Amino acid sequence: MPWFRRSKEKISPDSKKKDLPDGLWEKCLGCGEIIHKKQLEVNLWTCLKCDYHFRVGSEEYIQVLLDDRSFKELFKKMRSSDPLKFVDTKRYNERITAAIKKTGLNDAVRVGTGKINGKSVAFGCMDFKFIGGSMGSVVGEKIARIIDKAYKSKIPLIIISQSGGARMMEGAYSLMQLAKTSSRLARLADAKIPYISILADPTTGGTTASYAMLGDVNIAEPKALIGFAGPRVIKQTIGKDLPKGFQRSEFLLERGFVDKVVSRQELKQTVSNLIDLMT
Repeated sequence: MPWFRRSKEKISPDSKKKDLPDGLWEKCLGCGEIIHKKQLEVNLWTCLKCDYHFRVGSEEYIQVLLDDRSFKELFKKMRSSDPLKFVDTKRYNERITAAIKKTGLNDAVRVGTGKINGKSVAFGCMDFKFIGGSMGSVVGEKIARIIDKAYKSKIPLIIISQSGGARMMEGAYSLMQLAKTSSRLARLADAKIPYISILADPTTGGTTASYAMLGDVNIAEPKALIGFAGPRVIKQTIGKDLPKGFQRSEFLLERGFVDKVVSRQELKQTVSNLIDLMT
């Protein structure tokens, strides 16, 4: 039949497919909209059509939240060792080296000091690109040290969590970070120094079970996955379908697990207002 035939008269053997340059466009996972990367960056990596919040790294969050050029990174050279000589599909040492090469980071969190609308803060931000933002001994130590910095300098603490949980390759060493960070935060609370926790997508496992949910105010980004065990594991365990929106920011807000859901465009001003109220 003629509509299944392709006319060949206008097809040149020298014609080439015209491809768009790589890396210029992103597809929104929320609505399917195709967005130019520059436009996405101007809109703080959120979809202009449906407000879907793209996952971004620590560098982007520093741009979103802190005043321009105010961030001074601390403890940058700390790097995980391999205390258990762990091997799964590859050696843990090799995995660490590959992650450092790929991301340019030495571990899954960056910490330091900065300013938010001129106000000094101690700041930490996890990065999901580094082994799923998993919390190993270096992540726990850097978080503990930035809490100490807030305590000694008497400045508010801001931590952005984005993590798959404890790092299994470090076993009990990783789990010990829950107690270490939580005890430091208790001392910070006794000193009446504000701690604002920001939960990005995803925040799960041991990170949720420790410092991520211990803020004086817990803020979540829209539709972020927040929980301890993942929804698939819970469904398999209880053998029942989970409620719609289970473990998402809005669901947790309704049940009092987070205090506020804030869009990325409003995040800096919201945190600034909270600091003013709490200090």
